[in-house]
Amino acid sequence: MRQATIYLMLMVFILSSCFKEDEKITPHDPGDVSEAEVAMTQNYSEQVYFDLSSGMSISSNKKDIYDMAFENGDEGWHVLLNTASFMYAAGTGTDDFNAPIDTTGYDWRFDKSDGNLDSTAIGQYFSFNISDSTKIYTNEVYVLNRGYDVAANLRGLKKVVILEVNDSSYTVRFANIDGTDEHTSVILKDDEVSLAYFSFDNAGQQIYPEPLPSEYDLLFTQYTTLLYTTEGEPYPYLLTGVLINRQFVHTVRDTLLDFSEITYESTTGMDFTTQLDNVGYDWKYLEGDVTGGGALVYKIVEGLNYIIRDTDGYIYKLRFTSFYNQAGEKGYPNFEFQRL
Repeated sequence: MRQATIYLMLMVFILSSCFKEDEKITPHDPGDVSEAEVAMTQNYSEQVYFDLSSGMSISSNKKDIYDMAFENGDEGWHVLLNTASFMYAAGTGTDDFNAPIDTTGYDWRFDKSDGNLDSTAIGQYFSFNISDSTKIYTNEVYVLNRGYDVAANLRGLKKVVILEVNDSSYTVRFANIDGTDEHTSVILKDDEVSLAYFSFDNAGQQIYPEPLPSEYDLLFTQYTTLLYTTEGEPYPYLLTGVLINRQFVHTVRDTLLDFSEITYESTTGMDFTTQLDNVGYDWKYLEGDVTGGGALVYKIVEGLNYIIRDTDGYIYKLRFTSFYNQAGEKGYPNFEFQRL
């Protein structure tokens, strides 16, 4: 019996040593309820990175500052578009960069707003050689519609080929749709942030809008998503809302508890998600008589709370209170939040 007990204890020790110990947050008292306002401005031109622990906007940039974003990391290869500018893309079906382009009948695609990297507009642009696992590039020419700038002006079309991706960089060839202003650029991977950002402007340039992932939790921005008609038909739409830090933040929507009733204990067992747009846009809605020409006003959805696990592992509750600043200008989300 004694031998069996010792054997059982030994097995428990061996098995438990095979698993990484969960990170534990040091016991702490709940914080006070704080209030914040984020300045996206009336035309939603600003993307704003917000940190819950400091209660501050960390940085901001114009929403059209970049065109493409590239997945970092040695094995990273996904390419994303700037959906804040309503960008979308289509494959031409040819690898001839100099062939004339007629966009009639193209299958235009958008990146999914939930952050799923396997649902991007550009998709996979290479296959693997079975014998040695090297990449075989399709060299397919993609047409990118750059969407709109901050003044709602069309930014035009570009044609693009992803020539190469390796553990340290991407190589991209691009030009105007008529072949003018052609360039080839190398975008360096940067493991300190989620994505490497690139703009077609100024003959192509790598830019650095994103703070370190450890420094922010929420990104207030416009973004493109698919909505559905009453008949169930999908259509793309440019929305104004909140995306989360794609590396570290987890969220839950709650409509059952009053904001004042949410405690750390009540979040136990909640199903947190890393879905990028789980906070999203629908914490507000427009109210007013559209057909009668009356003024439309943004109202806040009552009883909608968000539970957020931040970059440090602390849990916060958050609810929106207004979409206006004190001057009555829209584009200034106000919210209450508290560390639990």
